[in-house]
Formats: sequence, C-alpha cells, structure tokens
Amino acid sequence: MRAAEPHPDAQAVLDLYNSFDAPSFTEVSVETARQLMAELRDVEPAIELESVSDRTIDGPDGEVPIRVYEPRPAGERGDQPLVLYFHGGGWVIGSIDTHDGTCRKLASESGYPVISVDYRLAPEHPFPAGLQDCYAVLEWAADAAPGLDADPDRLVLAGDSAGGNLAAATALYSRDQDGPAIAYQLLLYPVTGPVEGTDAYEENAEGYILTTDEMDWFEGHYFDRELDRGNIYAMPRLANDLSGLPPATVVTAGFDPLRDDGAAYADRLDDAGVETVHRNYDDLIHGFFGMTREPMEIERTHDVYDDVIGDLRAELGS
Repeated sequence: MRAAEPHPDAQAVLDLYNSFDAPSFTEVSVETARQLMAELRDVEPAIELESVSDRTIDGPDGEVPIRVYEPRPAGERGDQPLVLYFHGGGWVIGSIDTHDGTCRKLASESGYPVISVDYRLAPEHPFPAGLQDCYAVLEWAADAAPGLDADPDRLVLAGDSAGGNLAAATALYSRDQDGPAIAYQLLLYPVTGPVEGTDAYEENAEGYILTTDEMDWFEGHYFDRELDRGNIYAMPRLANDLSGLPPATVVTAGFDPLRDDGAAYADRLDDAGVETVHRNYDDLIHGFFGMTREPMEIERTHDVYDDVIGDLRAELGS
C-alpha cells in the first residue's frame, strides 16, 4: 500500500517544508501552532466562484461560522447536491480560511455548492464540542437547502484528516439519532480509530508532514477525559454496527501514518453492506488534498479531485 518512494512532487513539497525549519507543533503553544498553520496556507484565492459568503448559524453553544461557496449562477442551479466540508487540523488547528482553497476547488470542479464549517477547536472546546457544531450545521443545512437551491436529499459530508473523522462521526451520529439523511461521505485520510501498531504508523512515524508525535499531541488536546477515547462518535471505527450508513469514498495516502486506519474503516463499511470506494494513492503524503498550488503543488492531486468527484457524480448526478 506504499510505493517505494514518494511521488516526485510530494518529495519536493517535503523538501520545501523541511527547509522552513519550523518547529514541530509538539514544541510550541496551541496559539503558535495555529499561527504556523495559517501562515503555511496563507495564499490568495486562485479560483473565482459565482459567490463566496460568510455567515453564522445557531449552534448548541453559540453561533457557528460557515462559509458558503456557490459555483453556479442563479439561473443554472436547480436542486443541486450540497457538500458540507469539515477542515482538518487535528481538532486543534485549521479553519475555514486555511482550507479556503480546498473548498473553492471542490466547488469549482464538482459544480456543487460547498459549505465550510468553522467548528469549535480543542483544547478550549474538547470532544464532543466540534462534533456538536458539525451536526448542528447538518440539521440547519437539511432545512436550509431549498433556499440555497440545493436538494436536501443529496447532502454530502466531507472532510480531511480530523475533518474526515468529524464527517464520519456526524454520519454515524445522524443515523443513530434519526437525523437528516445523508447521501454520501467523502472521507479524506480520516482518523477513525486507534492506529498504534499498524504498519503505516511504524513506517510513516516521521518525515512525511504529519508525525506520530504530533498525532499524540492533537489527541491529548482533543480528549479531555480518557474515557472519551473509546466513544464511537470520537472514533467511529469502534462502533459495533456500521450498517445503514451512507455510501462512502475513503481516500488514503501511502506515506501517511493514518493510511491503515482509513483502509480498516473502508473494510468495516464494506463488510457492513455500505457501498464503499477505497482509493489509496500509494506515493502521496498526508494533507495532499490541499496541495494544489505553487509552491506546494502536487500535480497528481488534481487527478485525485477528478477521481473523487467522479464518485460523487456517479452517486448523486450533476
């Protein structure tokens, strides 16, 4: 499941990243880690859309900021699928700003409107605060979809890394609560369960953007109680029953400590009778879905967008 070496573009990104000589997140404060992440992703928007707007919705403990990306003119919309996107960052860092380019590209390439969710972050707001925000946006979107020229029966939950965890957990929680119906899950190198001892955890412990030490640092901030590490809505792969969940595409990368975690979740979904596509890109690294522009561009990532959007269209149409 891992190539002999990273894709040349991925290696170039690793070389550039290492040249910054930035400290590990484990060596700095949470606030500094957030600033480092913001600086790394601080580029001008490259993709112009019909409209991009910021607003808030009522959450369980105050307002939740969201950003709405609409790629089509009003006269061309109709009842479109609607994508809710949850950003990565270990539940501690990241924002709708750091993933603005990802959401713009996803909206532009798919033709679907995308709603990016600025859920609450740990350690100020440990599990399950972020999940509660994501579910609140799902409930809002199910009601608001017609006003957005979107189809409430074609809601997609998507996210990368910790955001992939939140997408999977929101789908599981909605199933268990008889909440809004979800048409599809797009899980990009998600966190779904314990990974210690897997081949990917050992092979990719350091040197490929995300390190296992940083994974421990993120989880240490996200979980306020040791008991929460076993909660199925924190780690969906621990659920006894995954049947009845929406169809899914699970994306993994060969040079990622989370590779085997995502693969195991895809297998669990498939075994539960959930229509599942597992796409492993054996020469790519963690975080590659956001690497679509110079100086940190991996050309192969554009092909991945084509692949996963093809999965969405095959299930949802245009």
